Amino acid sequence: MRLLAENISVARGGQIFFSGISFSLSSGEALVVSGPNGVGKSTLLRVLAGLLPDAQGAVTLEGGPYESVAEASHYLGHHNGMKPELTVSENLDFWQKFMINEASAQDHRVLGVSDAVAAVGLEGVAHLPFGYLSAGQKRRIAMARLMTAFRPVWILDEPTAALDLASRHMFADLVEDQLEAGGMVIAATHQPLGFEKAQNLVLMPDEDARFSHEDPFADPEAG
Repeated sequence: MRLLAENISVARGGQIFFSGISFSLSSGEALVVSGPNGVGKSTLLRVLAGLLPDAQGAVTLEGGPYESVAEASHYLGHHNGMKPELTVSENLDFWQKFMINEASAQDHRVLGVSDAVAAVGLEGVAHLPFGYLSAGQKRRIAMARLMTAFRPVWILDEPTAALDLASRHMFADLVEDQLEAGGMVIAATHQPLGFEKAQNLVLMPDEDARFSHEDPFADPEAG
């Protein structure tokens, strides 16, 4: 499977967020998008997820049963997508029923709600209203949603926001599992994500986007 982005551009109100962005990802590959606030990282992810249809360019997925990248993707934005008055289990049960399809239901990577909560280390909170959780716990439960219905593409906006160090390691392990299973991950971030291998796209204002296999967060004086 291959995700192909071709000449992606977004302009609104006369302001160009970015233009001419092209890249490809194959099964098992990740892309990390970084850059300063307001440069268009979240906008780019929304374009890839099919949430901004007025963008220029094309985003396609080749070699799979999905008709669009949106159909093949889990999207996790700044908001966790959970109702605070419902319990953790009720929220995840809703998302599983909403997202699951016939192919996904038979996939061995799909976890039940209880197992997904356990996978993020929060077995004791499943009965609690989501609104009772700490910010870090809420983000971990939002990650549990990714495992309740299989999607080959994960599109994640600041996924480790509010997470402590141990939870960041847990997240990195989840991503590695996704990639080893042949999935793809695209993540926008302001901080290191712990991906062992990833393409890096750095967005800068008034400059061309830069692609690199080097970690943009690495200490230049290290080593």
